[in-house]
Amino acid sequence: MALGFLSRLSQGLARSAGKLGDGLGAVFTRRRLDDAALEELEDVLLTADLGVDVAARIIAEFRRSRFGREVSETEVREALAEEIATILAPVARPLVITPERAPHVVLVVGVNGNGKTTTIGKLAQQYREQGLRPMLAACDTFRAAAVEQLQVWGARTGAPVVSAPANSDPAGLAFDAIGRARAEGCDVLLIDTAGRLHNKSALMEELQKIIRVIRKQDASAPHSVVLVLDATTGQNALQQVGVFQEMVDVTGLIVTKLDGSARGGIVVALAEAYSLPVHAVGVGEQVGDLKPFFPMEFARGLVGIGQ
Repeated sequence: MALGFLSRLSQGLARSAGKLGDGLGAVFTRRRLDDAALEELEDVLLTADLGVDVAARIIAEFRRSRFGREVSETEVREALAEEIATILAPVARPLVITPERAPHVVLVVGVNGNGKTTTIGKLAQQYREQGLRPMLAACDTFRAAAVEQLQVWGARTGAPVVSAPANSDPAGLAFDAIGRARAEGCDVLLIDTAGRLHNKSALMEELQKIIRVIRKQDASAPHSVVLVLDATTGQNALQQVGVFQEMVDVTGLIVTKLDGSARGGIVVALAEAYSLPVHAVGVGEQVGDLKPFFPMEFARGLVGIGQ
């Protein structure tokens, strides 16, 4: 991970670390880790959006390993970082593209406003830099702005964009995109989708139809279903995973907007609750601001070590 991104990650997590660090500072100067201290620590963890299950797990480990000992704030931060990294390590898995599939079909889903289209553009740029040939499909056909934004990213990254007139059938467009990607020798097809949750049944029907139709082109597609989540939504992100898991078989997560949130702890809550791979995290609008997920760096940034 480049130093520039590490610095941006630390800056992005500064608000989350401030929330957690202020709480730790209030609980610990140097005191014995007794029941009262553990209860206060649990409250701090919950306030930082780590979630009930993660907080309970961390408190149980602190009780087992440190109960009755005198501890300093620094020691607690270091121990917290270790515990959080342990929770995150199993889910830190990159999105692996298999060019032999030609194309590897990635269905990108998520609520409107979570950063799906921007994430697709950043992924396209990364694949281009890796020597792969990406293609983009603008299957949110009901939002002209989404189509235009994807076309801008296509021009920027040199990736062809498959689009259709407004209100066209998204499934038909996805079907055509796979055929075109195959014909043009593209390695990866990134499919943008709608994310209008106000009518969940309609969105579910639309996404399931896309999958059903593209399987007429490639029975194994989509090869990846990536859910894009906005860190600023905090605990709502947990609910979004549950909703999209009902609709489609989500295979991995990308968490965006960590630079604008005091709720970075939600990544830990997601890891504990769903065990889905976290492919990447985003800390800004630039192409280089989306990077693979590194548990220890994230954990240390979250608890304010190295800020």
